[in-house]
Amino acid sequence: MLVIVIVFFCLSILLYLLLGGADYGVGILEIFTHKDLKPRTRKATYKIIGPVWEANHMWLIIAIVILFVGFPAIYTTLSTYLHIPLVLMLLGIIGRGTAFVFRHYDAVEDGMHRVYHLIFAYSSLVTPFFLGIIAASMIAGNIDPTATSFTDLFIHPWLSVFPVSVGLFTVCICGFLASVYLSGETMDEDLTAFFIKHAKRFNIYTVLTGAMVLLSSYFNSVSLAQDIWTNPVVIGTFIIATLLLIPLWLNLGKNDRKLIIRLIAGAEIALILFGLGYSYFPDIIILKNAPNLSLLAHASSPGTITVLAWGLMIGSLFILPSLFYLIYSFQSKPASYTN
Repeated sequence: MLVIVIVFFCLSILLYLLLGGADYGVGILEIFTHKDLKPRTRKATYKIIGPVWEANHMWLIIAIVILFVGFPAIYTTLSTYLHIPLVLMLLGIIGRGTAFVFRHYDAVEDGMHRVYHLIFAYSSLVTPFFLGIIAASMIAGNIDPTATSFTDLFIHPWLSVFPVSVGLFTVCICGFLASVYLSGETMDEDLTAFFIKHAKRFNIYTVLTGAMVLLSSYFNSVSLAQDIWTNPVVIGTFIIATLLLIPLWLNLGKNDRKLIIRLIAGAEIALILFGLGYSYFPDIIILKNAPNLSLLAHASSPGTITVLAWGLMIGSLFILPSLFYLIYSFQSKPASYTN
């Protein structure tokens, strides 16, 4: 049963990045959109993500519930020592969701709409940035339960070069996914060209920030760099992810291949996450001056895990069909968006 719970946890994280990450990427793209193109871009995103944007947070909620119920020691450590980036990430989620609703349904066209647009765009950037910082801080080995000062306990674990590099890497992943997903959803030639151009740009940014992550992990004595070069499974996943760039670039811009490029983009991110997770599994939080926290060694009692596993399996029978039907219900042929 513990294996089932861990699988659900890993899938929740993966789906949140693939679906929710693309959701954040839509807002990130607005920052790079020329003002003459922004009205059409917003109309396109309302059409595409409007019906399902709230459902994307379901994956994050599932992951949090699994940690809270199934791995309380991990949940407590995470929410205690990384509470500052966690709060900033949650504020970004709240600000983004609020701005998305108000800028769409506020009937009065005044200066507040500019405020809504700014909050939506920059909250979309801030949220994945701190999500990446949190993920990096869990494996950086800077969390020290024996520390006594506020800075060493709650600032140093996440405010360093390696977590910031992973934060930027996560932002680029979100922008890349959004650009790829949106590139086949409109017949507007200007929008299509814009999404394709930024899919390629964010792909390059992702590679560059990924290199930054490796360099910072090496110079900050994080074991990630060494694991990547010495573990054959991890090396294999990164090689495959790199090779997938070739068919991705060849098929970008071809509407009859939009499913293929989405699958390729999703496979690239899944391989990267699998490689990173495999290099540390079963450890999930690397501690300083204390034993690491493991998904196997720090799980709840067998009875709790059994109930949680059954709850996840039964719940998925109701949630997944409903989610697929929701997405299917709002699927339509690509449309043209004008000013």
